[in-house]
Amino acid sequence: MYKKNLIAGVDEVGRGSLAGPVVAAAVIFKNSHMINGIRDSKKISFKSRNYLARLIKKNSYFGIGVASVKEIQKYNILGASLLSMTRALKKLSKKPRLILVDGNVVPKGLKNCRAIVKGDEKVKCISAASIIAKCFRDKLMIKMSKKFTKYRFEKNFGYGTHEHLKSLKRYGVTTIHRKNFRPIHHILFKNKKKS
Repeated sequence: MYKKNLIAGVDEVGRGSLAGPVVAAAVIFKNSHMINGIRDSKKISFKSRNYLARLIKKNSYFGIGVASVKEIQKYNILGASLLSMTRALKKLSKKPRLILVDGNVVPKGLKNCRAIVKGDEKVKCISAASIIAKCFRDKLMIKMSKKFTKYRFEKNFGYGTHEHLKSLKRYGVTTIHRKNFRPIHHILFKNKKKS
């Protein structure tokens, strides 16, 4: 049987966003029992996520991997998500004996790797990975909001909210928008037809 402290949980965030990178994290707990309230990052408030992320980092070995907008356009979102997971795993200072990945697909070339559908709701180390990845990506998007002030990335984090879509139609597409995603592609196509 695998030792608990050598099991890595892996999850990514930002897959459905219209802008910014996709980010994954890998987590191997040292002391998981010391942290209460860990669950799917989407079900935790911004403040609580950041608090939990600090606790998780103190009580785990963790790695963070990023796949850029260019890589999303090159490999598609699934390929880029798996790439970010591989990068997160490579940054772990301990080598896991078992890797548990949220979803139904695992990165190629990994041994002892299992996909778990809704793993971020079922497995604590995957939930922890989703929290770390979400906090890291949120900070990136808040930083981007200072450069692209009209898009309110500090509020929508690049997701296709009504307000974000209105800003896209009004101000156009930025360098960090994913041009192969349908709403962005339609806006670019319409603008091309007008010119």
